[in-house]
Amino acid sequence: MRTVPIEPGARLRVALVGAPNVGKSSLFRQLTGRYATVSNYPGTSVEITRASALLGETAAEVIDTPGLQSLLPFTDEERVTRRLLVDGAWDAVIHVVDAKNLPLQLPLTLQLLELGRPLVVALNIADEAERLGVRIAHAELSRRLGVPVVPVVAVEGRGIQELRLAVLAAIGTPAPAHLPEYANGVGHAIREVRSRLTGTYAVDRSAVSALFLQDDPEITSLIARTEPDGGRVAGYARRAALEQFDAPPTYRVACERQRTADEIARAVVTWTPAPSRVWAEWLGRNLSRPLVGVPVLLAVLYLGLYQFVGVLGGGVVVDWIETSVFEQRVTPFFERLFAGIPWESVRSLYVGEYGLLTLGLRYAVALILPIVGAFFLFFSILEDSGYFPRLALLLDRVFKRLGLSGRAVIPMVLGFACDTMATMVTRTLESRRERVLATLLLALAIPCSAQLGVFLALLAGNPLAMTTWVVSVTGTFLVVGWLGARLLPGPAPVFQMEIPPLRRPRLGNVMTKTVTRMQWYFLEVLPLFLLASVILWVMDLTGLFAVMVRILSPLLGALGLPAETAQVFLLGFFRRDYGAAGLFDLSRQGALDPIQVAVAAVTLTLFIPCVAQFLMMVKERGPKTAIGMAALITPLAFGVGFVVNLVLRAIA
Repeated sequence: MRTVPIEPGARLRVALVGAPNVGKSSLFRQLTGRYATVSNYPGTSVEITRASALLGETAAEVIDTPGLQSLLPFTDEERVTRRLLVDGAWDAVIHVVDAKNLPLQLPLTLQLLELGRPLVVALNIADEAERLGVRIAHAELSRRLGVPVVPVVAVEGRGIQELRLAVLAAIGTPAPAHLPEYANGVGHAIREVRSRLTGTYAVDRSAVSALFLQDDPEITSLIARTEPDGGRVAGYARRAALEQFDAPPTYRVACERQRTADEIARAVVTWTPAPSRVWAEWLGRNLSRPLVGVPVLLAVLYLGLYQFVGVLGGGVVVDWIETSVFEQRVTPFFERLFAGIPWESVRSLYVGEYGLLTLGLRYAVALILPIVGAFFLFFSILEDSGYFPRLALLLDRVFKRLGLSGRAVIPMVLGFACDTMATMVTRTLESRRERVLATLLLALAIPCSAQLGVFLALLAGNPLAMTTWVVSVTGTFLVVGWLGARLLPGPAPVFQMEIPPLRRPRLGNVMTKTVTRMQWYFLEVLPLFLLASVILWVMDLTGLFAVMVRILSPLLGALGLPAETAQVFLLGFFRRDYGAAGLFDLSRQGALDPIQVAVAAVTLTLFIPCVAQFLMMVKERGPKTAIGMAALITPLAFGVGFVVNLVLRAIA
């Protein structure tokens, strides 16, 4: 292991690495004081996050990385982490390990040992391991691995100071005398390839050799660029080693690492089942089975989304803020405040029909914020409980018919919070085909939290409209997914996900996530609502708004909608939730009958994504794919709305 002496005033770089859902982001928060999304399901972190920390008296930059199962990556998020590790621009790695699942985590520990750089193992979630009856002799584990092993409970801050000291101690410490030996020719093959490498690499050649042996394309390219002979001699050694294997090298190397990990785990882990966990384990197993999982899902949707978010948040709380706060106090105050301005055009910028205060501020604070707050609270409770991975298992069979695996449930569920963030999370899916399909379905049929809450509140008192909306949006989602799975080429999806235990949501974690997300959403949405108000005010003054309304009116008339809804669709172009708020306003004014409410809600839900989501689609999938999706979604949304209007008028 290369030693790294710590100079006075030096700034170290420490990378947090581990499988999805082992608590890297919680540990990042404890080390740095900076919040990173913390959830009891995989796929939360999809980008590298950096922040400053102190290790004793030494300044450090801590790097939170996306989840990694192996140094041989399969998904985009794993490639991000692997590239950071192989580039070697770090001084130490903290391998965050789920203490409940040590045998499954140790193969990655062995790969990190092969990097030949300072390593500390953080045995996280030690409290839950204890409740499950899992005991780990961490001192013996440290002896066998040759690196520090520190038990921690990141969400509570236990063991954090010991971890800081262990990292400082690891930097500059010589490597263990030898790495664990792999049998069945794997260890010999790695050594043979390593001996043929003469170039300079940022990490030990053992790690490079192991990945080259498994035919990793990025490492093969790295060797070709680094070796004086372009890697030909190493290639000969690789081919000679493979002739001795009785299985593909990726499989053989993985089997030997797991065998070695199992031997270590048997020596350090004891398990005594805890009777108190029997009920939780039974429920955890059965939530992914239809007999229990489907009724629970329906109850969650009804009580959580419909009653809590729609009726309470979007109905009771919004009505109170709209009536008691804005109509009676805030709006009259602003009207009096700006009454002295002699120019009507200037006054209308603030308190007119499209005024910054009477439209933009009111929509953001009175209509959107209560609904978003209710949804984020509900969402945080569910994700902290460990329910979402079980939902992924439950829906895996359905999603396979849509060309997706159950893993796609995670971005779909996140889409109900924010489609922009969910689009970025699609990079956790394994194939490009899955990522394209998931991005299309998110843009088409997954309403964000604010839009969803507004529509639930709007449709709550109208069973026909609610049923029409649910059936139309769900049906479009399934049909488009089914067709996309058959038209887009690519391999069949494979589902692999770490399933955390069910647990009681931690109040502090739930409230921190809820408040943080509300702050983020409010800071994002308020400027956009105010900007949209200014744009609409300019369009109204110049007459452009009236022109666009006239252009849209015949199209909306074909859907059975009045001309006033043109404004709603123009608002929806800026943000979906802005359009939903406009529809909510029209409905409360009595401008729409129940059928028109249903048609408008369906069409707006399926309408083109908001600007922020579209830009994320361009970033993740490329401009051609993003534009192609928008070109498909727009006519499809109006086509479905047209059919819904015909059907409802026929049966009315």
